Amino acid sequence: MVRRIHAESNGSAGARTIALVATERAIPLSRYRAQRLMGKLGLVSCQLPKHSYKKATQEHICIPNSLDRQFDPARPNQVWVGDVTYIWAGNRWSYLAVVLDLYARKVIGWAMSYSPDSELTAKALTMAFELRGKPDGLLFHSDQGSHYTSTKYRQLLWRYQIKQSLSRRGNCWDNSPMERFFRSLKTEWVPTLGYKSLAEARNHVTSYIIGYYSQVRPHAFNDGKTPNKAEEIYWANCSKSVAKKT
Repeated sequence: MVRRIHAESNGSAGARTIALVATERAIPLSRYRAQRLMGKLGLVSCQLPKHSYKKATQEHICIPNSLDRQFDPARPNQVWVGDVTYIWAGNRWSYLAVVLDLYARKVIGWAMSYSPDSELTAKALTMAFELRGKPDGLLFHSDQGSHYTSTKYRQLLWRYQIKQSLSRRGNCWDNSPMERFFRSLKTEWVPTLGYKSLAEARNHVTSYIIGYYSQVRPHAFNDGKTPNKAEEIYWANCSKSVAKKT
C-alpha cells in the first residue's frame, strides 16, 4: 500500500500524506510507521522545502483587496480565487489559469494555452461558473495581472455578477492558497523537464486536478480530507439540516 500511494502521487507523497491516505483506505497507519516503511522501501518524497513570499502594501487604484486574506469562507461558492502559472511544454512556455473554491481548496475551473492573456483566464472562469451551476453572491480574488484587470475580463465578471477583489501589488501572501496549489502541482506532478506538447501537458495536469489532487491527496486545510470529500460532507450536512426543518 505504501508503494502504491507513493506511485499514485508521482513520487511526491511524504510519510504524513501516505499515512493519511492509507488510513482513509481502511489500513490504519501512523506517520512514523509510514516513514520507517518508506525508508525500508527506499522511497523518498520529491517535494521542495518551503519558500518565502514578497510583501507589499499597494492596492489597485480602482479595485480594493476585499478578501483581505480571509481564506476560510463558510460555504462553497462564496469565495473563488484565481491565478496563472507557467509550465514548459512543446519547447516553449505554456500557461495554466486556475480557479479555486476556497471552502475546500477545490479546483473548479482551468485552462491552458501558449498565451497568458484575458482569453485564457476567461475560459477558466467560465468553466468554473458553468460547472458550479452559475451561483450568485460570489467574490473572485486574484493578483493585479493584466489578464485579470483588462476590460474584457472585468466585463465578464460583471456579466456573471461576481464582485472582484485584487491582491496588493507584488504581495503573494494575499493569494497564498493559489500559490500553494501551484507549488503542489509543480513539485508533486509536473516532470522536471516539462512536457513534449501542449496536449500532453493538458492531459497530465487535468489528471492531477480531477484525479490525484481532488480525490486522493489529503489536504491539511480540510483536516486531512480531500477537497471532494470535504465538499461532500458539507452538502450532506446541508441536506440533513433541510430535512430536519421540513
